[in-house]
Amino acid sequence: MEEILRSERIASVRSDIRGAVYQEALKMMASGIEVLRLNTGNPPAFGFGMPESIRRALLENLDQTVAYCDLKGMPAARKAVCAYETKKGLPNLSPDHIFIGNGVSELAGMLCTALFCAGDEVLLPCPNYSLWSNCVILADAKPVYYRCDESAGWYPDPDDMRAKITPRTKAILVINPNNPTGAVYPKEVLEKIVALAREYGLILISDEIYDRLVMDGKEHVSTASLAPDLFCVTLNGLSKSHSVCGFRCGWMCFSGAVEKGEDVLDGVVQLAAMRLCSNALTQVVIPAALADEETPRAMVVPVGRLYEQREAAASVLKKIDGVDFVKNSGAFYMFPRLSKEKFHIADDRRFARDLLLAKHILVVPGSGFDYPEPDHFRLVLLPEASVLKKAMEDLGDFLDGYHQ
Repeated sequence: MEEILRSERIASVRSDIRGAVYQEALKMMASGIEVLRLNTGNPPAFGFGMPESIRRALLENLDQTVAYCDLKGMPAARKAVCAYETKKGLPNLSPDHIFIGNGVSELAGMLCTALFCAGDEVLLPCPNYSLWSNCVILADAKPVYYRCDESAGWYPDPDDMRAKITPRTKAILVINPNNPTGAVYPKEVLEKIVALAREYGLILISDEIYDRLVMDGKEHVSTASLAPDLFCVTLNGLSKSHSVCGFRCGWMCFSGAVEKGEDVLDGVVQLAAMRLCSNALTQVVIPAALADEETPRAMVVPVGRLYEQREAAASVLKKIDGVDFVKNSGAFYMFPRLSKEKFHIADDRRFARDLLLAKHILVVPGSGFDYPEPDHFRLVLLPEASVLKKAMEDLGDFLDGYHQ
């Protein structure tokens, strides 16, 4: 028998978050070497426990979870999501416009499959969370990357976005708060993006999984709240805000000019029916989790873990010669830049591997987020402050004299 090859469809699909350097780290760990894994935003792996509100809801409702439920999601869960997102300003939203899924990852794939045709172009941020570029590619559409400006706090550049709109452009994706930069976009920036979508008749997709993890007195504004006249899709979930990544609990809301996209909703229903329903165990905790505002708030205020861990990392990073960064105001990531002049880095994957082998610290190179220059990496700010501080000191020691 001839060699059996993978489908050509996945030739361009990749995820450096669990790519070759990660596989190297696994081998090291299997041999007994301790590795600080800063490759994934996985709060429970760093001691963030399950909130008591979720534990109670899960235990009290177990009997409701043993049968298939509605393909869109349990009515109580969708009603709670509807109330939460309506409070955030999403217009013309009803529980019938909401789908519960096995994480935003599953829903992103369903959306792209139902929405895009071969040759459609989708504007994605650069840097970009690779889930979205992969889903666009698997839908036979083309990702087109718009610039997020590091010198302007990593905010999207509307002029660059406009320059990349073509007759084939179908949608704009906004990731806010952003992964991998941790930027939280002000209302004024979002209004410019909405104006572009309105001018060119584009769909607005907004990934807002970190909307409850915002610091420094900033307010998260939902993109769809500014676009009642446009067809908008908003994705969110509990993985990050309530530290239950393994629950795979996400939702997708269609709002605004929903009547223009009824056929797309029917397409998502087709795909949702194929998998019968999403995990019922996770759905029963959604009402309790969304009522529990204190759990996420406690992490992002001064003395809260995410706030203090960010401060600990920043206090050391700013002292490392050749490293620049924009301090994040959301999520738990930063996207530092390494000086080209000082380190001569031509291959950021090699940098990540060298750091892993030398200091047993695993990070994701910037190219893993579709960033075109080999001079950035994503830093996950989830370890305890003392651990992060030591890791940044080790990074500085590694970079002292490093060059490619």
